[in-house]
Amino acid sequence: MSNNPVNRGYFGIGVEGISKPMNLGAVLRTAHAFHASFCFTVGACFNVRDVLASDTSVAFDSMPVQVYPDVASFTAPLGCRIVGIEITDDAIDLPTFTHPPAAIYVLGAEKDSLSPAMQERCDFIIKIPTRFCVNLSVAGAIVMYDRMISLGRFAERPVRVGGPTQPLAAHRRGLPVWKQKQLKKQNNSD
Repeated sequence: MSNNPVNRGYFGIGVEGISKPMNLGAVLRTAHAFHASFCFTVGACFNVRDVLASDTSVAFDSMPVQVYPDVASFTAPLGCRIVGIEITDDAIDLPTFTHPPAAIYVLGAEKDSLSPAMQERCDFIIKIPTRFCVNLSVAGAIVMYDRMISLGRFAERPVRVGGPTQPLAAHRRGLPVWKQKQLKKQNNSD
């Protein structure tokens, strides 16, 4: 199996208004481990040296980290859906959410929520169904893990307790479907 089990799409993850550099470092390190394409902060103030105390993977060296001064300057790539992670009455429970292929996940600060302005920018707001809110870096890790198992290519879970009895079949490579159909039409007309 490859090091990146997610075959298509990309994602970025970030935090609005983060105040604890250790939490930011944990988000960056976890995002790096889950193959995030980029990370970002919005309206945050932090010292890189403090962030590196918990980001032992030095994510800054491996993926872009964008720093936006405010929500108005925050931009998303064309076609990328913004997914807020927040506990609201109308938020979608994570286990029932289908992740977009191109997504940006944004968390609120430690002692605050996503701002109304950021929530307005979100295409979706999801929540982790827990008794109470968890640490923001833990919430980010749970969402990235859910994305990986939802969009990744893994063997089916067995009905009984334990791991799969059959390994996942190797991915079949070949021409795109449209090209196969085109060639089939050409062969049938000859």
